[in-house]
Amino acid sequence: MPLTIAIVGTGPTGIYTFRELVQRQEPLSIWLFERGREAGVGLPFSPQVSSKGMLANIASFEIPEVTSTYLQWLEALPVSRLHQHGLEPRQLDARLFTPRLLLGEYFREQLMALVEGARAKGHEVTLCESTNVTDIELGDRGIRLVTDGGRTNGHFDRVILATGHVFPDDDDASRGFFPSPWSGLIDADIPAGRVGIMGASLSAIDAAMAVVDQHGTFCRRCGEELTFETSSEGLEITMMSRTGVLPEADFYFPVQHKPLAHMTSAALAAAGATANVYDAVYDLFRAEIASADPEYARAIELDDLTADTFADAYFAGREAHDPFRWARENLKEVERNKADEKTVPWRYAILRMHEAVEDIVPDLSDADRHRFDRGLKRVFVDNYAAVPSESIRRLLALRDAGMLSILALGEDYSLGLDAGRTVIEARGRTWVFDTFIDARGQEPLTTRNLPFPTLRAALLSVDCEIPEVDEDYTLIAPSPFAGRISLGAIPYLMHDQPFAQGIRVAADIGQAMARCIERNANHVSQRRRRRWR
Repeated sequence: MPLTIAIVGTGPTGIYTFRELVQRQEPLSIWLFERGREAGVGLPFSPQVSSKGMLANIASFEIPEVTSTYLQWLEALPVSRLHQHGLEPRQLDARLFTPRLLLGEYFREQLMALVEGARAKGHEVTLCESTNVTDIELGDRGIRLVTDGGRTNGHFDRVILATGHVFPDDDDASRGFFPSPWSGLIDADIPAGRVGIMGASLSAIDAAMAVVDQHGTFCRRCGEELTFETSSEGLEITMMSRTGVLPEADFYFPVQHKPLAHMTSAALAAAGATANVYDAVYDLFRAEIASADPEYARAIELDDLTADTFADAYFAGREAHDPFRWARENLKEVERNKADEKTVPWRYAILRMHEAVEDIVPDLSDADRHRFDRGLKRVFVDNYAAVPSESIRRLLALRDAGMLSILALGEDYSLGLDAGRTVIEARGRTWVFDTFIDARGQEPLTTRNLPFPTLRAALLSVDCEIPEVDEDYTLIAPSPFAGRISLGAIPYLMHDQPFAQGIRVAADIGQAMARCIERNANHVSQRRRRRWR
């Protein structure tokens, strides 16, 4: 009797979990549940929410291998297929940013290869596509899943929840209001008019691309900068955020990360044992910046900055300048550094520190967590969420075409509806938008957001407002489900892991859940062998 495992969700987290599980020699029975039409694609990379104009902000060398690396897969594609996505063979390298749709095709084909290989090794694999899991129940012989087609026939020794990001359904959208860029925007007819986009990150850029794709094309003639040629009149897009700054372009850094000099594991452990954890961590952060880039430290007067003022100094330059002028200069710098393979030390130091700092976030007091969210968290997110250079070029092309502006709302603003239009009031002024798109990205979710009524009720019955998991993402409570369910759904982990985003994190989570199941499988196998004796 093989161990029976259900994986709910077949995006990157589910795929990397499955990849690790099927390395096991002893056969497993694995069921893969995907509510979409095609397993493996993943919501952010599917045609339902992405268009050709949307770029993934992760390069090939940053994507953990499945059965092959992303670059190897790209290089094996027919030229005609690359052309369908606007790519040329000569462009392919480990640092290339590609359309999201192409990344979805990669994961789909990689999953199918994994399934074929797993079956050849003797694993039982059942693939359930277009199957939405609606509840998780306790049965006499394990965990039972309920789907929109009814209860599953079997029981599972282990259930892995890898459901990925959660955004409002298309039903929550209206003709002029979209609660996320993935709530029916791709298929909607957006008329030329005043379009407001809340947010200025890659999600907001995606929203802008979904709109402008209906009203013109980007063009690049030989030796000239990217331009946008409109086929409509009257389209005005306003991206807005509290600060009104744009993300910077993705910067060059080595493929293999260098170790940090000051923010080591031992130093962080010592900081965590102090009375003022956040300030102690900031001291390590400041020391790392100072030693990595003394010139930058002097320029921002680092010695005089605190954990509560560093973010202000970090963003000061961008906030004081026109965002498009800053973006144009930053783009020139980034492209020059990529050509010279030059790493900007302070940027690289911040990039390496964000994952180290995340480990201490659960230990912060409520007051220090608030300080962190308003301070260093903003810095880290801005740093690792840098966008592809091509995304910046597109924003500049829209600006040059007179179709795009940036609005700084400040801390105090209001958002309301009036006769089907969205009204923003800030700084004594009013803006009215015919179409409005909320593109602020994924928010952390709580137990009350879980779409599985029985599991949700069980968690709430023991006051688990936020699901508690151990280091391998196994539910700690409640007792009937504890030890049997792995929660690798990123939105429910973001309270203690604020940087839990992206494919690399999905791979890490998948590997951790698979290792736990491997230990569980060995334990069950030994128990069954004893039973048969």
